[in-house]
Amino acid sequence: MRSRFQALQSGETPTPAVPDRPAASLIQVAPLREMEPLPLPKPINEKLIAAKDKLHKRLIEDLNLSQLEKLSPDAVMRELYGQVSAFAAEERLALNEIEFGEFVTAVYDEMMGLGPLEAIMRDPTINDILINGHQNCFVERFGKLEPINIPFKDEAHLLRIINKIVAAVGRRIDESHPTCDARMLDGSRFNAAIRPIAVDGPLVSIRKFAKKKLSLDRLIDVGALAKPMGELMAAAVNARVTTLISGGTGTGKTTMLNALSAFISPDERLITIEDAAELQLQQPHVARMETRPANTEGHGEIRQRDLVKNALRMRPDRVILGECRGEEAFDMLQAMNTGHEGSMATIHANTPRDAISRLEQMLGMTGMPMTVASIRSQIASAIRLILQLTRLSDGKRRVTSISEITGMEGDIIQMQEIFRFNRLRTEADGTVVGEFRATGIRPRFLDDLVAKGITVPSAYFDPTKPLV
Repeated sequence: MRSRFQALQSGETPTPAVPDRPAASLIQVAPLREMEPLPLPKPINEKLIAAKDKLHKRLIEDLNLSQLEKLSPDAVMRELYGQVSAFAAEERLALNEIEFGEFVTAVYDEMMGLGPLEAIMRDPTINDILINGHQNCFVERFGKLEPINIPFKDEAHLLRIINKIVAAVGRRIDESHPTCDARMLDGSRFNAAIRPIAVDGPLVSIRKFAKKKLSLDRLIDVGALAKPMGELMAAAVNARVTTLISGGTGTGKTTMLNALSAFISPDERLITIEDAAELQLQQPHVARMETRPANTEGHGEIRQRDLVKNALRMRPDRVILGECRGEEAFDMLQAMNTGHEGSMATIHANTPRDAISRLEQMLGMTGMPMTVASIRSQIASAIRLILQLTRLSDGKRRVTSISEITGMEGDIIQMQEIFRFNRLRTEADGTVVGEFRATGIRPRFLDDLVAKGITVPSAYFDPTKPLV
């Protein structure tokens, strides 16, 4: 029977099963369709905003909201059509058919959804929503920030939406607890800060949950990395080479972790640990855990370190840590050194060397009586590969370095860079032009790949020409 990798090399469509032996032509790049932004509704004028707010308050008083939530969306919409028609006649609102439909939709979103945020949450091209007070709003689209008009009536309107989001996930936000970090019902990451710490009004940050995750071949197609780099990473992940994904905020670390996880064998038991559950692993045997903040009395907090300790008692083959940023680093490295090879984690750092320095600092946070040499020895023996991600000045996210940790020399952790992204120039429109190149160094774990029946062509490491 032909393997999936032979089918890939011959150009046939492979079966959807996860591979257990990647090879040179593992990743097939398919053309990427650019997402078209959904048309956002035109900002409602001041008179209609006031009318919508007045109608919303009346509907809360007149309608049984608990019964309304049990109805289908069509039934709710029919009910609102009747209510809005009567209200428009009473208030003498001059609305044409299109304006009437938009008004009904706005009232529906206010009653059943997130009000003015609903249209933005539906737009697949928007990644982040940033609100600095009810009149100063921005979105990130294709890596670039742009201002947007979100028709909040006033600060109280925005606070009502914030409280609705927070209450839906069992959290609270008020003057005594003016910040909240939560995962929304659709999986999006939500953070809010209100007065007194937010000087100019409520501050809201929403990192939208990707309904459709990007695969490794899609990342190659959009230029995040070259195909030989993707082939090597796929082979390393499948062969249980422990990997650390490093990068700044918004560089795509979670996206890359999702893409690489597709090459983990379906026979393995995975345990994921995150602050806000964002990973979308496709393996059949995944156990997901999420941290919990303290309650209003300051009790009940469950930290990542507690979850890592518990995960090691749950018979994992690999532990996937969504973000390593504290004392849980000690337990993570212990897991990587005690039979959980192939575990993966992300970390905030600007370079692979900075990632190691941050790990050293995190291990120091545990208060364990460890020397610098023993800390570095733990890191060098646990982690084999560091993948560095960077968001460039043009908003594009790229893999700028793939480095291998080769061991210790004295008290210094030794690293060698295998691939890098070279920036050549910046165009007049701000586009960064560059190329991916091999450094000419062959990774030491290639021997481990060969022992497991995985081959990576030596031409991938030729430094004389750019990678494609």
